[in-house]
Amino acid sequence: MYENLVPRFITFVKYETRSDESSRTVPSTPSQTAFAKEVLIPEMEKVGLEDVFYNPANGFVTGTLPANTTEKLPTIGFIAHMDTADFEAKDVRPVFHEQYDGEAIVLNQEKNIVLSPIDFPNLVNYIGNTLITTDGNTLLGADDKAGIAEILTAVEIIKNDASIQHGDVKVAFGPDEEIGRGADLFDVASFNADFAYTMDGGPIGELQYESFNAAQAVVTIQGKNVHPGTAKDTMVNAIKLAIEYDQLLPADEVPEKTEKREGFYHLLGIEGTVEDSKMTYIIRDHDRALFEEKKTMMQKVAEKMNAAYQADRVSVEMEDQYYNMGELLEKDMRPIHLAEKAMQTLGIKPVIEPIRGGTDGSKLTYMGLPTPNIFAGGENFHGRYEFVAVESMERATDVIVEIIRQSGQYEA
Repeated sequence: MYENLVPRFITFVKYETRSDESSRTVPSTPSQTAFAKEVLIPEMEKVGLEDVFYNPANGFVTGTLPANTTEKLPTIGFIAHMDTADFEAKDVRPVFHEQYDGEAIVLNQEKNIVLSPIDFPNLVNYIGNTLITTDGNTLLGADDKAGIAEILTAVEIIKNDASIQHGDVKVAFGPDEEIGRGADLFDVASFNADFAYTMDGGPIGELQYESFNAAQAVVTIQGKNVHPGTAKDTMVNAIKLAIEYDQLLPADEVPEKTEKREGFYHLLGIEGTVEDSKMTYIIRDHDRALFEEKKTMMQKVAEKMNAAYQADRVSVEMEDQYYNMGELLEKDMRPIHLAEKAMQTLGIKPVIEPIRGGTDGSKLTYMGLPTPNIFAGGENFHGRYEFVAVESMERATDVIVEIIRQSGQYEA
């Protein structure tokens, strides 16, 4: 039943598909296009998807498993992303740990890189499972190639089981989710699904229909550079102004001090000289009003500093990235209830809580395609300590199949 799941996953993660925020192309990197055309399209056709198509305008590759009944059933989509995060992703070497015993795993002895339950208590949830980790030099890519492998395996299972009646099943694999641009050009009308699910979550049971409201802010600081020997009362050090700006933001509203529904300001990067500096932030909050307050706060800090220095030295440019999909999904909870019922049928306890992040589903929901998020099984994303359990991937595959099986009770 799952014989192709892990081999697919291992094949996928060995292809480097890192996205690039500095790029303006679609996709942002040619490796994603190559992965779609050379790897995904043949595999999609192999499992029985029809009308497989790579769209050069948006970087998505899509396909359809046609309905096998004349009964009017919903068209359901399943979506995952091809790109990996901003961490070393070349020469990924997956390592298997069968019957994990709960102890520390030495990923790389030479570099003393250890995946330890002391640092990652979530490891104890996987005792007895088969874990797939990195060799300590790269990320793994379970985010989100586990999701891709699970969707294709589920399609293969459904295609070969005539007892599962279903409407059209749509599949889409897209680029650049990790840099927040993947879904921007998605063709919702052509996809033509009643609703969809992103397979892009963490541990077993995750079912998420609330996401952050999100914005990016770029703070530019203009200093004044003169020779340090004659700098008294003349030099304005843009680097120090940048530090001052950051210190004027709420000290406890940062990722490392927040959880659950608490929002934050996150300084992603700082660069510059005495003459000019730039800081890049992301702003996050589940509550729309608090989100807007955070954006206002960043502008007020700039205004306060400009008044203090009697010059327009600090400027802030902000751009909204996505909004809390729960604001729309709460108006029609049927896709969530369907996934919840599928999990319960399989003996999986749904873990329904807001995601402290965003998925393509956030944007797709606002584009007219209701798209909650379901677990794909991986943990410790975006770095060398990433891992996924084979058993978690199997359960995610089961959920996709069961959603399709249960969809006959959903009114199209």
